Amino acid sequence: MSGPAPDEALAGAFEEQRGRLVAVAYRMLGSRADAEDAVQEAWLRLARQDAASIDNLAGWLTTVVGRVCIDVLRSRKARPEASYDDRLPELVVTEDFGGAPEDDALLAESVGLALLVVLGTLRPTERLAFVLHDMFAVPFEEIGQIIGRSTDATKMLASRARRKVQDTPRPTEERHQQRAVIDAFLAAARGGDFEGLLRLLDPDVTWRSYSARGVVVKLGAAEVVGRVQVGVRAAVTARPVLVNGESGIVAWGPNGKLLGVMACTVADGRIVEMLSVSDPARLAAMDLPAHPGQWLPRGAPGGHERRDVT
Repeated sequence: MSGPAPDEALAGAFEEQRGRLVAVAYRMLGSRADAEDAVQEAWLRLARQDAASIDNLAGWLTTVVGRVCIDVLRSRKARPEASYDDRLPELVVTEDFGGAPEDDALLAESVGLALLVVLGTLRPTERLAFVLHDMFAVPFEEIGQIIGRSTDATKMLASRARRKVQDTPRPTEERHQQRAVIDAFLAAARGGDFEGLLRLLDPDVTWRSYSARGVVVKLGAAEVVGRVQVGVRAAVTARPVLVNGESGIVAWGPNGKLLGVMACTVADGRIVEMLSVSDPARLAAMDLPAHPGQWLPRGAPGGHERRDVT
């Protein structure tokens, strides 16, 4: 029996690499759609290449995807109307049933919002060096060939990136513990419990808020509490969700109008990182769960608890 045609064999070999390539590109670009586009571009280039001249297909594809990602990152930096520093990471929002997220959120969950945010502050070459070496164990010599740097220079890029990433908070609690902290925070906000809010916030907490007017960053517990107290003056209804695998909420106003999405990173029983989106255009582009008013009572088939934040 004859084997597969050369084109079929090449396509099969590429498909074996696709999952890894998408994971690399996603960590580089912070967007599943952009990652898929980068991998598709690698396939198009492979289809034009003499496959017999490629000794190491996995390495060749990693090089192509890495260079495509660097080009994308540099083009973002070059567009003043879309500052890369203010770019919102792709948010995958799924219902929080207390168990594992849906399959389509697994990729986003494996990275996490806090890490996506800090990766977004790195220069393209730093990001590539860190992602390929620290996350995918690609040798520095090979990474240097991708970015046109010496091995020693590549090590320095990765080292600088690593120092920034090491300062990124990591969730340490199980999901139900994270949820308990956030629920307590919402209850304190609802009751105007200033001291309770402070106890639930890390002193160095950071809140990044994406609105139609741009990005606002609040640093420190006192600053965040002040913003929370302003934000909960109007009665809202909240639904617990997972945002890139981290506990969060979707909130609506008393008239049912969507107000925003928030995700929180919890470590050692306190909220250390908050990210919220209230920009209507960004919200419209997200696939969000329905208003809690559509829920059935808990215990009914498909039913979930309604939670009023204020």
